[in-house]
This record gives sequence, C-alpha cells and structure tokens, in this order.
Amino acid sequence: MTEREFQAKLAELDRLLNDPEVRMDPDRVWTLLAEISARQVQGAARA
Repeated sequence: MTEREFQAKLAELDRLLNDPEVRMDPDRVWTLLAEISARQVQGAARA
C-alpha cells in the first residue's frame, strides 16, 4: 500500500467515525482498521 492509499484509508475511516451525515458501516470500519494495522505491523517488522 502506498502512502497515498494509506492516507486515503485514514481519511475514509475518519469520515465513517466522525461525520454525522455518513451512515455507519461497521464492516467497512473493521476492514479499514485491519488494513491500516497490517501496514503498521509490516512497517515495524522492517525497522
């Protein structure tokens, strides 16, 4: 995942959690969290 894709996923997650006009989609929230955390774990393993 590129840095741009990562930032887009963070922005989407922020909208899902904080924008009252966006319908909450728990499955999408968990999917985004899994993708974001997998990237962070991979980055920590490389360091």
